Amino acid sequence: MSTDNTKYESPLSARYAGEEMQYVFSPEKKFRTWRRLWIALAETEKELGLERITDEQIEELKAHAEDINFEVAKEREKIVRHDVMSHVYAYGQQCPKASGIIHLGATSCYVGDNTDIILMKEALAIVRKKLLNVINNLAVFADKYKDLPTLGFTHFQPAQPTTVGKRATLWIQEFMMDLEDLDYVSDSLKLLGSKGTTGTQASFLELFEGDNETIDKIDPMIAKKMGFASCVPVSGQTYSRKTDTRVLNVLAGIGASAHKFSNDIRLLQHLKEIEEPFEKNQIGSSAMAYKRNPMRSERIASLSRYLMIDALNPAVTSAGQWFERTLDDSANKRLSVPEAFLACDGILNLCMNVSDGLKVYDKVITAHLMAELPFMATENIMMDEVNKYDGNRQELHEEIREMSMMAGRRVKEEGLENNLFELIADNAKFHVTAEELKSYINPSDYVGRAPRQVEVYLRDYVNPVLEANKDVLGAEEEIRV
Repeated sequence: MSTDNTKYESPLSARYAGEEMQYVFSPEKKFRTWRRLWIALAETEKELGLERITDEQIEELKAHAEDINFEVAKEREKIVRHDVMSHVYAYGQQCPKASGIIHLGATSCYVGDNTDIILMKEALAIVRKKLLNVINNLAVFADKYKDLPTLGFTHFQPAQPTTVGKRATLWIQEFMMDLEDLDYVSDSLKLLGSKGTTGTQASFLELFEGDNETIDKIDPMIAKKMGFASCVPVSGQTYSRKTDTRVLNVLAGIGASAHKFSNDIRLLQHLKEIEEPFEKNQIGSSAMAYKRNPMRSERIASLSRYLMIDALNPAVTSAGQWFERTLDDSANKRLSVPEAFLACDGILNLCMNVSDGLKVYDKVITAHLMAELPFMATENIMMDEVNKYDGNRQELHEEIREMSMMAGRRVKEEGLENNLFELIADNAKFHVTAEELKSYINPSDYVGRAPRQVEVYLRDYVNPVLEANKDVLGAEEEIRV
């Protein structure tokens, strides 16, 4: 991390993303992967009968696979203006016996594109681990509060009650959808292989004297050496830039789920029902010392907006490619793909922190629910009048409507308590006393199957996934600011 205060430093590195994700997109990781690919290519060519490559050369390449002479490459690039050839030169300086066979038959995209795929797959594994931890935290929360009734909202207006745990399953379900998408895309990633300048492998026809059966073995062997099942069957010079679109759409989906989760937490914190973690010495406002702002949830929303918009970059890049390749993708990819992963990492770090430390104020939740419950109980009261006393539903409905409006005005205009039950008890068209009306306001009677839905969802859908991935659970990330 830079300590030069005269230069711009990305907040994604300085403030938000974790060290593990930052390393995946670091120069060291990138260029070490280039060298692994050059070794894989040389080994493959030798194993397929290219006699000019020797074991001694390959051992020399392996001996310097990780001690990259960055300064040599940097100085060379100033001269040749080509990053791949600069690193071929630098590697050759360390491996004089092998210098003539480094990058043999390949084009720049052999190291550039294959490395991009490798890094994205490794980065998706980090995202997956953190996503599973968010799901696990929320699953614990949902199970703990599956029976706690709370006011439901539609249009952010009071609606039929649900439970705190049931609401949490809605957050979980969206993250579970993201996990499915991530697994599908990650499992389908294929290396470019070594296809040549326009994807025709013409250079290998020269190297292997037109032996097509031997050339057919190159990509599968490289894929296996690099830990992949296969390479793309056809390409131009590059892998299809639609691949980047698919990957970033997964990350943007996580951003959307996280944004919705953070919005709900921010609204609940306003209601004083649930709060995100707040540290002992944390300052909520420079002016208002009493404030406990939901800054983590706000940051989730902020970074998520960036991530969702960033997903447009590879889509436009993919659409704008010409024939076998153009280079207008390169500068954009260097920014959009790593920064999407860094932003997603920062978002999930925050989601892990928030989901693991939610503070529930059950008495406030109950008070809010009880203030609205008389309105919701009126349907049951009305139906009992119809069934027990042969009342006229339409007339009773009108009476309830008028009394509800009166009680509502009392609450909103005078700031007084809801007196709807008192009005009903005093109304001669209803055969129920004030004492009997109390039986209508047991909150658990109005949450439907919410507790059962939580149990079944966790048991049948969430817990099997968590059990299958229990080795990655329990991860923690420090929130730096």
